[in-house]
Amino acid sequence: QVQLVESGGGLVQPGGSLRLSCVASGSIFRIYAMAWYRQTPGKQRELVAAITTDGTTNYADSVKGRFTISRDNAKNTVYLQMNSLKPEDTAVYYCNAAINTRYSHYWGQGTQVTVSS
Repeated sequence: QVQLVESGGGLVQPGGSLRLSCVASGSIFRIYAMAWYRQTPGKQRELVAAITTDGTTNYADSVKGRFTISRDNAKNTVYLQMNSLKPEDTAVYYCNAAINTRYSHYWGQGTQVTVSS
């Protein structure tokens, strides 16, 4: 059994910051790529940022320069630091990780981020 649990979402004013965390637990031997996705009602889930085991990162154009993804392999945790938040960043943010094999992907339950004045 593997579980991903996100935390850190909430309500923030435009221009503000939030830091999301996602902890993986359970029968884990190795974690490969980790990523953050987001989804708004009526739209497909989209990739926000991803990070490989060696720290190589990839970002959606819409968040480049504002968001930073990082991971702590010792803690089985991935983070998403979100700065200069905009109303269009409002979404449910989901953590995703490839665990034990490169093709076994797991999802967290999601955490709501709302950017509004």
